[in-house]
Amino acid sequence: MEHNPCLQCGACCALFRASFYWAETDEFTPGGVPAEMTYKLNDFRVAMKGTERQPPRCAALIGEIGRKVCCNIYDRRASVCREFEPSWQNHQSNPRCNQARLVWGLKPLSPDSWHDTSRFPKAA
Repeated sequence: MEHNPCLQCGACCALFRASFYWAETDEFTPGGVPAEMTYKLNDFRVAMKGTERQPPRCAALIGEIGRKVCCNIYDRRASVCREFEPSWQNHQSNPRCNQARLVWGLKPLSPDSWHDTSRFPKAA
C-alpha cells in the first residue's frame, strides 16, 4: 500500500526558504500562490512568509513537525515546493530532505518509508 511519509514530517517546510519567481503568485497567475502569503526578495523573486525567520517555518504549513502536517495551499503551492522530491519517492535519496529531517530529530527516509506496514499481519 502506498504511504506518504511527508504527511508526518514537514521538516523541509520548516528549514528552507521557499523562494520562486514572482509571476507564480495569484496576482499574476490565476490559482497561483496567494500573494498575501509571500514577501518580496528582489525584482524577480518572492518567498513564502515565515521562511525568512529563525527558525524558519512556511506560513502555509499546518500541524506539528514530525507528527501530522499538511500544506494549507497544497494545490496552489510554488514550483520550488512541487519540485522538491522527498528521499526515495522516486527511488533515490535527496540529501536536502535528509538534512531537514535530521535537523528536526527525524531519521532520514528509506525506501520502505513509502509503504504502509501498519496493515500487515503482526508476527505471532
